[in-house]
Amino acid sequence: MGGKYPNPGFILALVVMCAVCAGSYAGNLTKGNVQMEKSQLAEPNIETALEWWCDLPDKWTPVGWKDHLFRFNIMFNGAITAQPDVSARTAKWAGQGVQLLVCPSTENTRPYQSGLWHDDNSVVQGWIDCAAPVLYSDWAADGLILRQEVFGHIPGAKDVESGVEPLFLWVRYSVQDRVEELPLPEKYGMRLQINAPCIKHSMNARNNTILIPDRARYPRDLTPEAEVYNPADGWRLLEDGGKVRLAVAPKQECEATFDPCKPEERDSSLYISMSTKKGTRVDVLVPMLPTDRELFDKELALGYDGALAEANAYWGRIPATAARFQVPEDYVNRAIEWSLKLSEIIAEKNPADGNYSMLLGSWHYDVLWATPVSMTSVMLLDTMGYHSAAEKYMEFLRKEQGTVKPPGDHYPQHPGYLATPKSLTAINWLSDHGAILWAASEHALLSGDKAFIEKWTPNIVKACEFIKEARAITNHGGIKGILPPAVATDSGTQIQAAWNDGWAYKGLITAVRMLKKIDHPRAAEFEAEAKEYKKTYVQAFREKAKSMPAWTDKTGKKHRLAPTALFGDQEWETRFPFYLDTGPLFLVFSGLMDADDELMKSTLLWFREGPQTRFYRYDSNWWQVPSLHHEISSCEPIYSFNVFHSWQSGDRMKFLEGMYSLFTGYISQQTYTMCEHRGGVMSLSPALVPGYMARFAVIDDQIKEGELHLLRIIPLAWLKSDKESKFENIPTEFGPVSLKTRLAAGGKELQVSFSPKFRKKPTRVVLHVPPVKGLAKITLNGKEVEWDGKKKALEIR
Repeated sequence: MGGKYPNPGFILALVVMCAVCAGSYAGNLTKGNVQMEKSQLAEPNIETALEWWCDLPDKWTPVGWKDHLFRFNIMFNGAITAQPDVSARTAKWAGQGVQLLVCPSTENTRPYQSGLWHDDNSVVQGWIDCAAPVLYSDWAADGLILRQEVFGHIPGAKDVESGVEPLFLWVRYSVQDRVEELPLPEKYGMRLQINAPCIKHSMNARNNTILIPDRARYPRDLTPEAEVYNPADGWRLLEDGGKVRLAVAPKQECEATFDPCKPEERDSSLYISMSTKKGTRVDVLVPMLPTDRELFDKELALGYDGALAEANAYWGRIPATAARFQVPEDYVNRAIEWSLKLSEIIAEKNPADGNYSMLLGSWHYDVLWATPVSMTSVMLLDTMGYHSAAEKYMEFLRKEQGTVKPPGDHYPQHPGYLATPKSLTAINWLSDHGAILWAASEHALLSGDKAFIEKWTPNIVKACEFIKEARAITNHGGIKGILPPAVATDSGTQIQAAWNDGWAYKGLITAVRMLKKIDHPRAAEFEAEAKEYKKTYVQAFREKAKSMPAWTDKTGKKHRLAPTALFGDQEWETRFPFYLDTGPLFLVFSGLMDADDELMKSTLLWFREGPQTRFYRYDSNWWQVPSLHHEISSCEPIYSFNVFHSWQSGDRMKFLEGMYSLFTGYISQQTYTMCEHRGGVMSLSPALVPGYMARFAVIDDQIKEGELHLLRIIPLAWLKSDKESKFENIPTEFGPVSLKTRLAAGGKELQVSFSPKFRKKPTRVVLHVPPVKGLAKITLNGKEVEWDGKKKALEIR
């Protein structure tokens, strides 16, 4: 990298660190295998799952404000990046960002540590327990625990109007703890190395953060307003033209020293020295953009605590429709809570057109892939009752319907085609149409919002028409009666992919349910269309499977690989990672295939036990031949659709293994941010698949149409005598329901409280009996339920 990036000593240290990490990962894998042997006897829980997976390395975490065009990203090492120009939409703000590398040090002259850009697990991060998203980073240094706490704030602390309101990051440095038995320094410092944003990202594990020194020089001269810190007025760092780049707040007990051209000529440094007495703290204010003095000083005068009070009040407001999911495993509760907050930070209001949209990622993928973001809309926002947020982000998709041509040579532009809007497009997938149709229809069913239904019904009908008319296209040379070949994934090949047809069918059947609910005159037409679609697809799928390669399982039984596409696919696509993520496993979730189908069972077995699993490299790069490990994908964990096989078949152990593995292996165990691949791109839109499965484990309106099933696969870890599990105001297609449960009488009694607010009653409500050893009695709403001690499910009224 040039200069001191790196040096021979650092290379040696990195080699040693890699060897240690490799041993750690290998040990972790061995421990995970041992743990899974135990789990054959005792079902998984969050603690066992935390032993299967180490935390995601090299993460970054967004901090900011709901729907703001900009967001701060905090690296695994505590470094702060304020980079406003991350896309074509934000190019006009190029050159106005800043990057702060944070280095705790006893003295300002300590050499710069180039290894700080490699995650050595020395910084521990997490969220402060308050309503606002306040991220902490802790360093252990010289017998001290030094902490950085950061949160975003805009003046007035209200919803954005323009989307580009002045955005500030409040930063607090403090001494959290100390080893009193050691001789400790009287003072310690935090050096902030000041650069222009000079990081790029890649998809590659442990190489996802790449420092580019040639871009590191801040583009304008920086000058301290005063040589020394003045407690009465604070300390400001100004740039050419007088705008403020950052400041140390007034009334702090500290010293501030600014050094231009250190540690390298392209850098500048601010060294903040403070007492090592426990509880000492110093506040710093960093604007996203260089800010006029008058505006900056108003924010500075508010102070850290004043701004935090406003932020807490803002973030503490939740929708009246919000659900509450509380179980004895607090990790699960917090993962859901913080995913909800992150989903609205990884989103924007575009000042150019006033449209709101979720984004795929906070930094690297700051555009829209509509398929995974539709999963966020349903699996997180609507599942947790955040219907107003889901509707807000879908409106742009509705308005842009028909403006994008489907990504296939044989498709004309169609007024019903739903897609990522052009201003947000990276790569168009044909699957986006079905995914958006599913999200809109499911939102209508879960929210029961009459205004939304009235607005969206014409769009949903047009979207169904697109599927019907696309199936009728015959001049493509592929299988007739399904969607013509088109781009399905980032691979870019135009194929008749399971991914495209699966999403189209999923959207169509969900739209049919919605249209039937409102007695729409075309509901029967589209229901017949869906029935014929499935018949045609399944017949062609089985026929294609006959020509697929054969393999032999451990018992000597022969199987056929299932096809990932029915026409147009290349040989390499069956060994490519997307064969798992967007291939035949997806068909069970889509509804085109059932989990008990022999082809689906063979497909699942292939990914679990096929010969390619021998070549799996734990936590290696995403491009290895795909397989399942602890029931999550070796490529992109978000697409571990195998969990829906276990859900549908009622395979309790595999379902829970998958759910808990996604909670611990797909998201950061510290900040709950989500990855594309483990060790690759971080902080993606939180499509909280494990939270969706957790909801199905206790309140399931999807396992059989028209029925509601309770406690069907509830983890035993959520049934305690000393803690009640609460699932309140949970949206279902029948209306919101509340459910509480716990054990009593020494574990011999299951107590259940059920309170529905049905808009339309289900045909059956079924209470499943959890496999609690010694269970002898069940009470429902305080009354004993007639139970013979053997039945696994009871119909309740």
